[in-house]
Parts: sequence; structure tokens; C-alpha cells
Amino acid sequence: MSAVWLRSYFYIEPYDQQVLSHPKKYILDKGGFIFLAKYQNEIVGVVSLINQKDFFELSKMAVKPNFRGQKIGEMLVKYFIEFGRNQGWESITLYSNRKLIPAITLYEKIGFEEVPLEKTHITIVQILK
Repeated sequence: MSAVWLRSYFYIEPYDQQVLSHPKKYILDKGGFIFLAKYQNEIVGVVSLINQKDFFELSKMAVKPNFRGQKIGEMLVKYFIEFGRNQGWESITLYSNRKLIPAITLYEKIGFEEVPLEKTHITIVQILK
């Protein structure tokens, strides 16, 4: 699902390919988390939180195309924010591309704040406390 999303907007970089092909090794074994959204018996959304040692990074969030517009992404974001709060984290960070206007709009609506990074990319942080 994340690979389809990446291909539709960009290309899959070697690191992304490794993470998507081996999520246990690159996410779970390093203390990260993967959350799935399920509708009936079908996985319709996914998001991961990658442990970057000093912070957790939201990564590889995607919703199946035929389920977009049903607030599944918003439910995933709200779920992992609450999860992070319950873990006692101070924040969750994500990196995004300015092309992804619907995603950035969602993050800002929920309370993420932009931290300028460079012309085409931004860092957005959700303060949890």
C-alpha cells in the first residue's frame, strides 16, 4: 500500500524499498510500531512510527485509494497521537513534501506544526504534552 502511494507521487528510494520489504527489521526490531486500519476483513490503511533514538518519526502512512475520503487517515493519526501520549513521548515528527497538500492539511488540522526544512520538504511536529 505504501509502495503504491510512493510510486504515485515520487519514486521509491533504496531506503524506502528496504523498509517496505523488511518492516520487522527496520521498524519493529528497532523499537518502532506499525498500526493497521482494518475495514471488515480488509487492511485499508497503514502507518508506522520509526524509533529514531531521540524521537519517533511518523512514516509510510497510506490509505488504499478506494477508501480515501473516509477519514481513515485521520483516525490513524489520532490513534498514534494518543498512543504516543500514553507512552509519555514529548512529540512525533514527520517529514513531508510540499506536493502532498491533502496530507499536510490533515496534519495541520490535527495540530502538527511546520518547522521549515528546505524549499521542497518540511518537517512537521506534533507536540504531545
